[in-house]
Amino acid sequence: MLQAVRDQSPQQRAGRRTRLRHPSYSLAGSTLALLFGVASFTPSLAPRDWLWQGLVAGVSAAGGYLLGVLLAWVVGLAVRHRLSAAVRRRLWIALAAVGLPLVVWSLWQGQRWQRDLHLLMERTPPESYAWVRILVLASLVFVSLVAIGRGLAELVRIVTRRLAPLVPEPLAGPLAFLVVVIVLVTVNNGVFWRGVQVVANAAFGAANGSTFAWTTRPTVPERSGTPESLVSWGSLGRQGREFVGSGPSVQDLAAFSGEPAREPVRVYVGLRSGGSTRDRAELAVRELRRAGAFEREVLVVATTTGTGFVDPAAAEAIEYLYNGDSAVVGIQYSYFPSFLSLAVDHELAEEAGRELFNRVHDAWAALPENRRPRLLVTGTSLGVFGSEAAFSGEADLRLRTDGVVWAGPPNFSALHRWFVENRDPGTPEWRPEYDGARAIDFIGDSEPGEEALGEAEVVYLQNGSDPVVLWSPSLLFTRPDWLSEPRAPDVSPDMFWMPIVTFWQVSADLPSNYDVPAGHGHRYLELYVDGWVTVVRPDGWTPQDSERLRVRLRANQDERDRLIEAAGG
Repeated sequence: MLQAVRDQSPQQRAGRRTRLRHPSYSLAGSTLALLFGVASFTPSLAPRDWLWQGLVAGVSAAGGYLLGVLLAWVVGLAVRHRLSAAVRRRLWIALAAVGLPLVVWSLWQGQRWQRDLHLLMERTPPESYAWVRILVLASLVFVSLVAIGRGLAELVRIVTRRLAPLVPEPLAGPLAFLVVVIVLVTVNNGVFWRGVQVVANAAFGAANGSTFAWTTRPTVPERSGTPESLVSWGSLGRQGREFVGSGPSVQDLAAFSGEPAREPVRVYVGLRSGGSTRDRAELAVRELRRAGAFEREVLVVATTTGTGFVDPAAAEAIEYLYNGDSAVVGIQYSYFPSFLSLAVDHELAEEAGRELFNRVHDAWAALPENRRPRLLVTGTSLGVFGSEAAFSGEADLRLRTDGVVWAGPPNFSALHRWFVENRDPGTPEWRPEYDGARAIDFIGDSEPGEEALGEAEVVYLQNGSDPVVLWSPSLLFTRPDWLSEPRAPDVSPDMFWMPIVTFWQVSADLPSNYDVPAGHGHRYLELYVDGWVTVVRPDGWTPQDSERLRVRLRANQDERDRLIEAAGG
């Protein structure tokens, strides 16, 4: 081989060095890469910092490049006509002439859009846009992903050459592509995906076994994990220990109400506390009996998120409303974050929601009617998806509960989707009204307390800028109602729908929609007050009490944020 290279002419060797140093790019791919990269700067639902915008832009450009290459390949199969070198050179010059000012414009316009979006979300806009860092990071991500794609393309070519003697020539390429896809999917679903699960189990399992630095083991018998409890402290998991080890004290509750308070009951059963989901649900019922939960005025069944998280505001709001004469119960079904739990074991969320509510309801229904606490239900995010699985529809919800508050329902939550799709005419998707809000109500990101609270039995809390609520595969090719109808006040008026792009933009918002103030994105802190007040309608409760409780919940969250920051994140 070395001799063959020596025998080449200087021009041949120079051409070979050029090809090695400057890998060629597809014209069609580069065109769509430019368009997709520029489109990533258009406004979406959540504000972004330079790091996230750079990653999103790089991945967007790589996705556009892949689409362009595939389109060119399909057209090439049909037309079988290649452009001349001169035409291609002119097209590259035209692309550069259009692309450079387009990139400059998108950076300038993107800075303005991000500033406006930060202000809509009540956040301070960044002082500088860091466009150099965005471009460098986006370029690195793009080049890396294209290199991976080239490696896969080379694999297709190798398989094509192997198949060429065995099948008709026109079939060799498509068949090779199909073979590579099947192998990759098989590997992904097999070895690769199992490897991801092993790594995830190790990482998140270790986190589940740890305890937050500020969490202390409770000593009162009304909590799980105490010496009197049927559930050991060590088996509760990280989120379970935080749930039972936190919350307002009797002194906090009495200071808020001005009257003597009771110690709230908080029951939790961790993933390691029992074998099956049913075992954990039945253990939770026994623990509720031990802690005296069925003698309280209100009993709340909370379906957790993937990590076992119970939203502190959901529990604290009900405890302040009832001055501690309350009980909240939850069980853990996973320790993966919700996005990973949804991919790996989403059926466990539904199983946990059904089993816990059904077991608690059975025990509750066996009590004399005049001795039953009010039976309430709550869940946040993936917890809504799991919690809804316990009910067949509106009638079942109203028959078997005394009230429900669900926050940030994923778009694929079956009951929520049905209520939204069958909303009253003239009401927008982001703030629907169902049957005149007589039984099902939606409360969102207007100023807390601004709207007149009704007497619904089921309340969904959903912000108009929450991508968890609005994300759907239909965004790929269908303009959503929430961009066609009058939009939410914190959704950019400059946001517009584009096929494929909007789906990707909203998908990219999902990981970053928590870093916003309450009342925006996936943050529902203060809205729990309006939700619970609407559902339980406590005697003598006033709008001034609601505002005092909002202030209290904000202060509690600020303290949690301070502890998290002090612990290094």
